[in-house]
Amino acid sequence: MSSNKKQVTNNLSSCNFCSFCMKICPEDAIYVDVQKKEWKLKAKRCTKCKRCIKKCPAQCLSMQVQKEHKGLLFTPYQLGGITLKNRIVMSPMCMISCLKEDGHLTDFHTIHYVSRAVGQVGLIMLEATAVTPQGRIKTTDLGIWDDTFVDGYKMLNRMIHDQGSHVGVQLAHAGRKASFGQPIAPSSVVYDDSTYTPPTEMTKEEIQEVIQAFRDAAIRAKAADFDVIEIHAAHGYLIHTFLSPLTNKRTDEYGGSKVNQYRILSEIIEAVKSVFEGPILVRISAEEYNIDGYSTKDYLDYVIWMKEQGIVLVDVSTGGLTPQAPKAYPGYQVPYAARIKRKTDMPTGTVGIIVHGIQAEEILSKQEADLIFVGRELLRNPYFPIYAMKELGLKQEVPYQYERAVR
Repeated sequence: MSSNKKQVTNNLSSCNFCSFCMKICPEDAIYVDVQKKEWKLKAKRCTKCKRCIKKCPAQCLSMQVQKEHKGLLFTPYQLGGITLKNRIVMSPMCMISCLKEDGHLTDFHTIHYVSRAVGQVGLIMLEATAVTPQGRIKTTDLGIWDDTFVDGYKMLNRMIHDQGSHVGVQLAHAGRKASFGQPIAPSSVVYDDSTYTPPTEMTKEEIQEVIQAFRDAAIRAKAADFDVIEIHAAHGYLIHTFLSPLTNKRTDEYGGSKVNQYRILSEIIEAVKSVFEGPILVRISAEEYNIDGYSTKDYLDYVIWMKEQGIVLVDVSTGGLTPQAPKAYPGYQVPYAARIKRKTDMPTGTVGIIVHGIQAEEILSKQEADLIFVGRELLRNPYFPIYAMKELGLKQEVPYQYERAVR
């Protein structure tokens, strides 16, 4: 973001170096060396009173408006039809806090999300929110499977909007990683024999029921004033298991070829688009960390198809399909987002141990991603954006109630 900065300038070609401006300046902000014919402005002292400009006998002084660069991280970003105030996104993180196991928001959720809006996050993305009761990862996850959820989300979203942030919801179905009841999946391939119940293979009717559940959830998201929807197609949950040959062994139109593996996500995207006009994102796992699974190269086709369907950005994560875990280090997932952005021209978000404003700024300046999804650092520090402003040497923009803390 840029702001206007006014500064007195001198047209040296017409200046006679009479030092009159230096003598009349009330702030001693001007220095003139008559012998060396030098003219200097002590910008920090200048109050822009224009007295020197008005009194200059040679009329060589003027007020120039300069653009003060504020860094890419705090540049507004056009996401579909909305404008985010900065490039920082709160990454979806399950809070497992619906202690009544009914999927509804609690006081904790309100405090948790609104505090990050006060902290100046540009886009607050709610955690994985189940489109069916069976689609929860844990029984204490949030849900959006019937109309009783709308009023609670609408109140939360109003509070977030009041702080100048936008808000999105991640629509999700746990698939074979649901930790209760009978899990469902494209094929009967268990995630982990020791802790998970083997899933049942979905019938075509059940597939259509899930697609309808995503559509109905999108209708509720619109009614609740969510600005953005993210479809969760990563981390080994239901949609991801259709996308990968490791977990999709079907021989019908929902398995076999890549086109068929993609079909359920394609139909969910179309279903959501039909009822929600706002920006739609998709979270993907661009690396499955298995020699027989898919890598970033394999996901390029999927991303191209998403772009053709009107997806405005892919939120690029990795892993979760199998118990194999990557070696994590600061920015370890950035290269996946960068490659997808470079190869497909699809805007990307990146996530994964991004903990400093300078680190985020570097990612954006290298054009490795368009948005910075921040997870655990926002758990540690709800005011991460304000600290990032300070780290980058920028004026800290805070709610007026907190201004005394940054003077």
